[in-house]
Amino acid sequence: MVLFNDSLFMLGFLKRWLKIDEKRSAEIIFRDEWREILRHNVFYYHLLPSDKQTRLEQLVISFLSEKSFEGAGGLRVTDEMCVTIAAQACILILNREGEVYPGLRTIILYPAAFVSETRRYEGGVMHEGRQVRLGESWDRGILILSWSDSLRGGLGGGDGSNLVFHEFAHQLDNEWLFGTGVPDLGKKELYERWSRVMNREFGEHVRRVSSGEPTVIHPYGATNPAEFFAVLTELFFEQPNQLQAAHIEAYQLLKEYYRQDPALLFPEEPLS
Repeated sequence: MVLFNDSLFMLGFLKRWLKIDEKRSAEIIFRDEWREILRHNVFYYHLLPSDKQTRLEQLVISFLSEKSFEGAGGLRVTDEMCVTIAAQACILILNREGEVYPGLRTIILYPAAFVSETRRYEGGVMHEGRQVRLGESWDRGILILSWSDSLRGGLGGGDGSNLVFHEFAHQLDNEWLFGTGVPDLGKKELYERWSRVMNREFGEHVRRVSSGEPTVIHPYGATNPAEFFAVLTELFFEQPNQLQAAHIEAYQLLKEYYRQDPALLFPEEPLS
C-alpha cells in the first residue's frame, strides 16, 4: 500500500490517515511497514541498539508530521522514499534535543541527478549557467534530493558517502550562522575549540587537495567551510574509525556536537 502518493506527501493527509491530533502525536505507534523499510533501506538502523532504534522511529514520526515531500521530474513520491529519507536525516539528531529541523518545510525529490540553474559573480559580472546536482540545501525551508542517490546512501553504508547526511548537515549549519560551517554548538568553550581545530583542519585539507596528496576526507570538502562540515559529517557517520584515526580532534568535536560516537558501532571497520 502506498501511503504518500500523487507526488505530494502532506501533513493534513498523514494526520487524517493515522487519525492523529496534536496532543496524541507522541502516542503514535511506528507502523510495521515503515520498520521494514528501515530494515531494508537504512543500514545504520541495524547498528543501533533497540532503545536508539525506538528513538529514531519517534523522530521519523515527528519529521513526517511536520515536513512535506514533493515529487519533481515525473517522480511519484511513496512511503518508502519519505521514510528512508526521514530516517537518515534523523540519525544526525538522534541524541540532540530540540525541534526536528525547524527551518525545513519541504523536501523536493527528483528521480536521479537533476540540473540546477547557477549564478555567480566574478569581477562585478554575473555569470549564469547550469550544473548537474545530486542535492541542494536552501536556507528558505527547501531541500532538494536525488531519490536514487538518497537510497544508495542509505543502502550502501561504510563508503564515506551519504547524500542525505550531507544535505541535512547543511540544514543544521543553516540553523545557526547560515552556511559558515559552524552549527549551533551551545557552549562558548566548544566554539573556541571548533574555531581553532576546524580552521586548521580545513586549511590543511585545502593544501592537501591542492597538492594532490591523499586524504580520507573527500576533496569536495575543500570547497569552503560549509562543505567541509558536510563532508566531515558524512565521514563521521560512514567511516568513523578512519576519521578518528586521521583527524582525532575533528572527530572529538563532531562527537560532542552530535552527541554520538559512531566508532563504537563500527568495531571492525576496514581501512581502504
